[in-house]
Amino acid sequence: MEVPTAPRLAALGSARLGGVPLVVLGAIAVAWLAAISAQATGAASLLHHDALIDDGPPLWVALPAFMVAWQVMTAAMMLPSSLPLVRLFAAASAGQPHAPRAMAGFLGGYALVWSAFGALAFTFDLGVHAAVHASAWLHEHDWLLGGSVLALAGAFQFTKLKDACLDKCRHPAAFMLRFYERGTAGGLRLGARHGVFCVGCCWALMLVMFAAGVASLLWMALLTALMVHEKTRPHGARTVPVTGVALLGVGSTTLLYSAYAAGALG
Repeated sequence: MEVPTAPRLAALGSARLGGVPLVVLGAIAVAWLAAISAQATGAASLLHHDALIDDGPPLWVALPAFMVAWQVMTAAMMLPSSLPLVRLFAAASAGQPHAPRAMAGFLGGYALVWSAFGALAFTFDLGVHAAVHASAWLHEHDWLLGGSVLALAGAFQFTKLKDACLDKCRHPAAFMLRFYERGTAGGLRLGARHGVFCVGCCWALMLVMFAAGVASLLWMALLTALMVHEKTRPHGARTVPVTGVALLGVGSTTLLYSAYAAGALG
């Protein structure tokens, strides 16, 4: 196994500032075009998890349909925040045989982890819907769910897990030095390991996206910009508590307004 040195990684990263493979940039562009098209044609509402679960198609159709939409959303939102590591991996693996296969393995491992999280989120949502339908109290207070997701995402911004995983994502050169391996299997392991840390720091924000709908353009744009800033900008870590306060405020406001609209506040 050939591990690139720290000076070489730094040189490659600066020399290849635009050195992201075209297939990766193309995937991001296609994902955003697909999301915009879904919103423009009205298909986005059909892919919302509520529409797929409540009076929607059978589970064997609903889950694959959601997973396709989830992959599009992951490519549009998460790949941009991972471009520094993608760039370094492309540069470090350029000299090895079958470099495109190594990149495919890296992207495949990354997508596999996010797919697992998406499937888990969808399964959990199935349980939430079943609980709401089974409980009269939950059915009458289903307005609690949206604001609670926002509040949860806000609270998570202040946790040690968020800080630990974000630290790994913000230092791609150190991550490469520790975990880089040659070959397709090595790329797969590196991509999956990076995906785990990426899910670890962004899962709560992606739950907000999940609740909003997998093709909600406004939330997609806002959360993508936020995650790119947190993970790639020099002062991105400083905005984490600011975002937490903002999400807690929006979540509290949403809960209060929903309670008032539902008559729960008299």
